[in-house]
Amino acid sequence: MTRIRVAVDAMGGDRAPEEIVAGALQAASDDVEPVLYGRGELLEPLAQGLEIVHAEDVVAMDEKPTDAARDKRSSSMFAACRAVGEGTAGAVVSAGNTGAMLAAGLLEIRRLPDVHRPAIGGISVLIDAGANADARPEHLVQFGHMGAVFAQDILGIGDPSVALLSIGEEPDKGNRLSRETYPLLAESELRFIGNLESRDLLSHGADVVVCDGFTGNIALKLMEGTIKTLLDSLRAEISSTPRGKLGGLLIRPAARRLRHRLDPETYGGAYLLGLRGLAVIAHGNSSRTAIANAIRLAARGAAGRVVERLTERLAERVGALPG
Repeated sequence: MTRIRVAVDAMGGDRAPEEIVAGALQAASDDVEPVLYGRGELLEPLAQGLEIVHAEDVVAMDEKPTDAARDKRSSSMFAACRAVGEGTAGAVVSAGNTGAMLAAGLLEIRRLPDVHRPAIGGISVLIDAGANADARPEHLVQFGHMGAVFAQDILGIGDPSVALLSIGEEPDKGNRLSRETYPLLAESELRFIGNLESRDLLSHGADVVVCDGFTGNIALKLMEGTIKTLLDSLRAEISSTPRGKLGGLLIRPAARRLRHRLDPETYGGAYLLGLRGLAVIAHGNSSRTAIANAIRLAARGAAGRVVERLTERLAERVGALPG
């Protein structure tokens, strides 16, 4: 396997650059070559031999995407995305400002033909998980097609089911966006199974769950916070009494498997689907473990030709959709 170069926005995220660089060091291997983009004077003492590409500017976590696109083209985020667009890196990873990362992807990597808006594909292919706060019904239909292609060609799901995230199972439940999207999905060639309530997200109510990025990001972070709180509370309860500690020893293997399966750090990030190159967006508060896993996810996607396979399949399905 060819060693995959992954451009890492070392200045993006709440814990940059220390945790980002530490994660890159963890991910470096015979198969994965992380390349750090950011301020050389800050990265050099941390890099331990990793390649550094100096980028003077930094996109702030609270910066408006339009401002970043206008004023921060020389930043670490835009430079890392540009490396993918120019073909000097196989993928890019950033834990920085999500909106700015979307703007950087659009400017430096560019959209796939006929894709109206790229979207973040999260757990159970929750799409959009945060790229587009506002969306129109036709965008959600296209998210459904992108998610279905990803589930089928990348995750190996034969005939993926597609659901619309809403507040009830009935077609007329939800806000205006969901009510107008429902009939479009029902009339599409997708295997649309109707509305899905958020309580069924973790129980795999559908292979692909469609929503706007505002709703999807709230749902995603609520699940992440709930999982963390429950696991931490369980650990505290187990260790609070001698009997609990004894029981904890017996269930430790199962508890570790459960934490590994549910912990967001296990996955590290999510693909930004719909671009001409591969981009992975990590959580802003990512630890070194999460960053390492995000970089590995990016490298696996590049090695598995995720973008090329999506391009081929999307050409068959997305091009004919209304814009």
